[in-house]
Amino acid sequence: MFILMVVVFVLGYTAIALEYPLKIDKAASAIITGVLCWVIYITGSQSIISLGNSPSWNSFSKIHELTPTVDSIRNFIVNHEVINQLGDISEILFFLLGAMTIVEMIDRHDGFKIITDKIQTTNKVELLWILSFLSFFMSALLDNMTTTIVMVALLRKLIDDKKTRWFFASMIVIAANAGGAWSPIGDVTTIMLWIGGQVSALNIIKEVFLPSVANIVAPLIILSFTLKGHIKRPQINEEEKSLTTKAEQLSLLIIGISGLLFVPVFKTITHLPPYMGMLLSLGIIWVVSEIMHRNKPEEIRRQLRVSNILKKVDTPTILFLLGILTAVAALQSAGQLNLFSQLLNEKLGNVYGIGLSIGALSSVIDNVPLVAGAMGMYPISDPGTTGFLSNFVADGRFWEFIAYTAGTGGSLLIIGSAAGVAAMGLEKIDFIWYMKKITLLALLGYFAGAGVYYLGL
Repeated sequence: MFILMVVVFVLGYTAIALEYPLKIDKAASAIITGVLCWVIYITGSQSIISLGNSPSWNSFSKIHELTPTVDSIRNFIVNHEVINQLGDISEILFFLLGAMTIVEMIDRHDGFKIITDKIQTTNKVELLWILSFLSFFMSALLDNMTTTIVMVALLRKLIDDKKTRWFFASMIVIAANAGGAWSPIGDVTTIMLWIGGQVSALNIIKEVFLPSVANIVAPLIILSFTLKGHIKRPQINEEEKSLTTKAEQLSLLIIGISGLLFVPVFKTITHLPPYMGMLLSLGIIWVVSEIMHRNKPEEIRRQLRVSNILKKVDTPTILFLLGILTAVAALQSAGQLNLFSQLLNEKLGNVYGIGLSIGALSSVIDNVPLVAGAMGMYPISDPGTTGFLSNFVADGRFWEFIAYTAGTGGSLLIIGSAAGVAAMGLEKIDFIWYMKKITLLALLGYFAGAGVYYLGL
């Protein structure tokens, strides 16, 4: 049963990776995988626990002075592990639900249009630098997938040629992933590490910002010498009317971004979980939007109300995360992740080798379960710990480095990150084309940023 759990997880992950050829949504595969892992765990609980690989059971049984009987193990799984793991997972899901709703509200009110309308240049190099750094900083405030969606929508208004648009969209993916790595709210993985207590908001910004800048600047410098010419703009329908005024667009943009930035401050002041701060921000922007549109015709109010905007929130992504985090939680509780961490320690022996390996794997395997796995494999060390384990204290070198590598390693392949998958779906970017044109540039940025972090610059 112990091995069967791993087999089910691998098969489920294969189905997730082959989402497009199989034509089965990855959320469905993830949910089935997560539930089956727990079913197998509780069905073979006594034989699994008897192997002695579960730190959770070892700690729980020691505190409560339990022997591994069928009843005590089942009580441990159902009334302790499932509830505790669900609590941790729910914090991440409600945080993302709130953040995604706020971003959708800004977008529905054309708040991002204020930023994009300022871009006038047609020079390829200048435009690439502008869009890349715009994506870099937007991703730090929003998230890499949302930023990519917004920026690809912008590209369609700026660039007519499909292959040129592919190239710019691919660079936006690299920039968005780099921008999400250094911000506590910029990527699902950094959100997980922040909420889990592995990193703090100010420290992750301070330590990972320069490596993330190097990640996008290195390929941009190369392209500054190789990319030539000007882009051709498409014909745009100027008659399409917005549902909101300029003042309303600016107001929602300011309130929305302020609400997102408020979350780390809320956590620092109240010590409550970040999702509560995010829900508070959502509630405030919800009330403001209701007041703002209360005197408008019912048809316009209906389109701008949160109840309508919620329908556009990417719910399958929330369910995908629920499924995959549930599966990883089962492997953590049963002890498979504990064994895997021991293997990595023996074979690689240092946090940089482990971090680079996990980052490279994230180009093939989604970075969310990889980081979730790392969080399960390596408990946070106590303050003052010395030696190798000192890298695993809160704000330790391992957690900072894993935030960078897992956040940016997905750029190596178009399917390696949520941002890449979003761009691939929107622009139908070819997998092989990306490997030929972009992968080496992404790899250059990946190692450049890792080098900056390693040198402590």
